[in-house]
Amino acid sequence: MVLAAKQTLSTKIGFSAPLPRRNPSSSLQRLPLSLSFPSAALPKRTVLTLSKPLHLSVLRAKPPVRCSAYEADKSEPPQPIDDTKSEAAKKAKIGVYFATWWALNVVFNIYNKKVLNAYPYPWLTSTLSLAAGSLMMLISWAVGIVETPKTDFDFWKTLFPVAVAHTIGHVAATVSMSKVAVSFTHIIKSGEPAFSVLVSRFLLGETFPTSVYLSLIPIIGGCALSALTELNFNMIGFMGAMISNLAFVFRNIFSKKGMKGKSVSGMNYYACLSMLSLLILTPFAFAVEGPQMWIDGWQKALSDIGPQFVWWVAAQSVFYHLYNQVSYMSLDQISPLTFSVGNTMKRISVIVSSIIIFRTPVQPVNALGAAIAILGTFLYSQVNHTAHNLQNFDRAMHGVFRSDAELVISV
Repeated sequence: MVLAAKQTLSTKIGFSAPLPRRNPSSSLQRLPLSLSFPSAALPKRTVLTLSKPLHLSVLRAKPPVRCSAYEADKSEPPQPIDDTKSEAAKKAKIGVYFATWWALNVVFNIYNKKVLNAYPYPWLTSTLSLAAGSLMMLISWAVGIVETPKTDFDFWKTLFPVAVAHTIGHVAATVSMSKVAVSFTHIIKSGEPAFSVLVSRFLLGETFPTSVYLSLIPIIGGCALSALTELNFNMIGFMGAMISNLAFVFRNIFSKKGMKGKSVSGMNYYACLSMLSLLILTPFAFAVEGPQMWIDGWQKALSDIGPQFVWWVAAQSVFYHLYNQVSYMSLDQISPLTFSVGNTMKRISVIVSSIIIFRTPVQPVNALGAAIAILGTFLYSQVNHTAHNLQNFDRAMHGVFRSDAELVISV
């Protein structure tokens, strides 16, 4: 093949000979390349040739290389996902969940304490909280705001012990807040991990590494220091918080064992739990306090506080359900460790805000005990998470070894 450039009115570059067809079975042909350049100084057509080897090969059409995976039957690949933006959006969503959870919890505790100071009937107050949440969810299901959960008899049967423990823990915590400061109740409730480890160890036979037991020392020591230095200590309030801790530990145990494999969202799960707890609590509330006490106390509260007392009762009932609902929704989105850390930070926000709003007198030693207990709770969440990961890894490895052994035996 010769490529020639000829002297004309305008410069042209063309082929002086047609390209020969290449036999696919033959070897690669190498043809010389000739370039001719026009010269204005030469009157005649002059060809200046530069020879250079030209390598030719058969070109096959290939699809463009794309840095994405898509289905073969799709004509166009999907748009690539920006992982950075997706991760940032996820973190922002979790932050909104946490901020909403903490804010709702603080508001509930403030209104709950105001109601109990003016109307010291914790059994009725607890019943109204569950009733308000149940009514809100029934309306949400009826109008289609929330999808109605698909449940059966087995679901409610496994939920019943969870509801019993939840009812006891809820009432006990409300009784505690009716007798002592909100901050003191939450300081004692920060000792819940100690109850969890003790119950799991002595009743369920679970074992924990030494680091988990060591993390309980600041929890127990901080709670004891706060209790001993509390200015307005009350035994009923202290025992109420302790019973609440124990009840919520059993609630978590029953929930983990009974609800495995149940396809119910966190929002609907808590709604069903509230409804069943309401059915359990209502007869006991009538038996312990009774309508006559409620009526007399209501009239006294209205005369002392005024019409805004009704708003206090409504607010504490609604916000109780909302903060618990958001916490269960958060648990659907985050890991248990992140949830545990968030719960610790929630207690700090409740303790600090209640001390400021109600002007609760706090001694330096009492504050030190609270700080130690909360720090111990945080350390426990970190250590316990690491221990669970190691335990799951060990179980997985043993499972692989057992599977290999069974395979060898069966062969």
